[in-house]
Amino acid sequence: MTSPLPSYRALRAAPLSLHAGLTSRALGLVASAAALAICAASVLAVPPAAVADPNRLKEYVAANAQSVSVPLDAVHAADAPRDGFTAESGYARLAAGGTNHDWAKLVMLYAGFPMSDSNVAVFTRWMRQENGTDDWWNRNNPLNNGWGSGGGSGLGSYANLDLAAQNAAKALHGNPGYAAIVAGFAASAPTAQIEQAIWASPWATAITPTARTGRRRRCPS
Repeated sequence: MTSPLPSYRALRAAPLSLHAGLTSRALGLVASAAALAICAASVLAVPPAAVADPNRLKEYVAANAQSVSVPLDAVHAADAPRDGFTAESGYARLAAGGTNHDWAKLVMLYAGFPMSDSNVAVFTRWMRQENGTDDWWNRNNPLNNGWGSGGGSGLGSYANLDLAAQNAAKALHGNPGYAAIVAGFAASAPTAQIEQAIWASPWATAITPTARTGRRRRCPS
């Protein structure tokens, strides 16, 4: 059995606190709805980020291009002073140096070998085994090379040390018996490896080991 609806008089007779509670609840719902409406409006009000149109940018640049024209008679080339200079090839510089180390490097240059410290050290030791330190330039033939010197036994001579260096390089590359020497110098191999290749080659048949100093010695002019 359902309860009867309260009569108008019963409602009028209800306590004042009941009316106040209903009123406050209604106001709370209204306030919440208003707040949600404000938040939604603020989110929807943010405009999307502008996307640059590359075609419009190109059109703007083309329409607003600028140029500057300068008459030819308004430009004058400045005469700037320059210091003089000279250039000397590596061949000429080494040939003019006149030391045993310079001649060793000259052979390296003609032969296409690296002018490394180890290569030069081996070459100068080789030179002093052939002619000694104090007269390494003997007969303009520091390695006692028979190639192009007119002396098959290596006792020939050259007109100058530059020609001697050229012929030493040609001899090393021209005789298959010197292939191990060429490979050692080309790779800047350890000094012991190159020296062993020299001793094992036909070039060393007339060399006798001697204990000499390795100091630099200039060829007398």
